Parts: sequence; C-alpha cells; structure tokens
Amino acid sequence: MSARRLPVYILLDTSGSMRGEPIHSVNVGLQAMLSALRQDPYALESVHLSVITFDLEAREYLPLTPLDQVRLRDVPAPDSGATFMGAALELLLECVDRDVRKSTADAKGDWRPLLFLMTDGSPSDLHAFRQAVPEVRKRNFGSIVACAAGPKAKRQHLLELTDCVVTLDTMDAVAFSSFFKWMTISVSVGSSSAGVSGQIPLPPPPPEIQLVL
Repeated sequence: MSARRLPVYILLDTSGSMRGEPIHSVNVGLQAMLSALRQDPYALESVHLSVITFDLEAREYLPLTPLDQVRLRDVPAPDSGATFMGAALELLLECVDRDVRKSTADAKGDWRPLLFLMTDGSPSDLHAFRQAVPEVRKRNFGSIVACAAGPKAKRQHLLELTDCVVTLDTMDAVAFSSFFKWMTISVSVGSSSAGVSGQIPLPPPPPEIQLVL
C-alpha cells in the first residue's frame, strides 16, 4: 500500500515582464523552499511537488515528483511574451486528473492538493481563464493561494479563482523570498495537518505580503 501524498502545484508566470531580477528571485526562492521543506519530516514523507510555468504557452516544468527526488533547473523567462494563465489552468486540470489518486473502497487516495499561483500581470487568454476557473474549483483543492506580484498584477481576476489572494508591492528578492518562505510554512502546515477535513489553515503572511480582503 503506497503512502498518501500531499500534491502541491505551483503555477509560475514566466512572461517577458518577469525577465531579469524577478525570475532570478523566483529561482532563489524555489531552491530555498525546497531545502527548507526537505528538513521537515512531515513534508518529506508526504509532499509531491509539481511546477507549471506559463508565458506564450503553458508547460509542465516539473511533473508531480516526491520532494526528496525534486531536481529543479533554473526557470527561464523569455524576452517578451503574453501571460497565458488560462492555458496554465487547463494544463493544471489535466495534471491533477492524471496524477492525484482518488480514494477507492480498498484504499485511501491522496490528501487534497494545494495550489499556489504567482503572476505579475493578468491573463492574456481571459476567456480560457474564466472557463477553467469553475473546473479548478470542482477539483477540491485543500487551499488555493494566488499571488499578485508588483504594480501591474490584476487582483480582480485572481479573486475569481480564490478568496486567498496576496499582493507583493515590489518584485525584488526580499519580497519574493518572503512569499516563498510563507509558501514553505503553508506547505509544512498542510503536510502536518493533511488529515484534517476542510480547508487547510494558512499561517498569517509576513509584513511584505498583503492579504487582499
């Protein structure tokens, strides 16, 4: 009998505006998150990580992988390009339907997955985004967190996806590092309280991160 997993999906905007310091800070944050989670015995036992990136297209950058086997190359950002967030949600749905094990009469399935989405803009494919949102909501995520990074990120679209939208006023290493640290704590909390029914409680965000209420 295989152990129950906590699938964690991270959707990262890699459109042209993320080029330079922002994408560098994201890569540093991802690596820091990995090393912190690997020191958490609960997370090491249950967390499986998937990374989906989106710009002119959405791609499965890291298929759902056990935490101790994750090897992340630096995520690149193109010189320019659109933000196909709808395509990213469509790909997420495919991945979740393929990967997340459902409970059967004989065996318990995976814990409810967590979803973190980070963007510095708004969906270029708004129609596809709006069609995918209700489907994502049907997938019973334990928690969905969307992060609007920088002054151009549009919160109103993210609020269609989840009630939990956080904003970063700046797109420097300090802000991204705070977000990834907070995400790390959220995943750790998720892995230690995965058996609890209902929404997974999120820890309060640090001062660099504002919760949109």
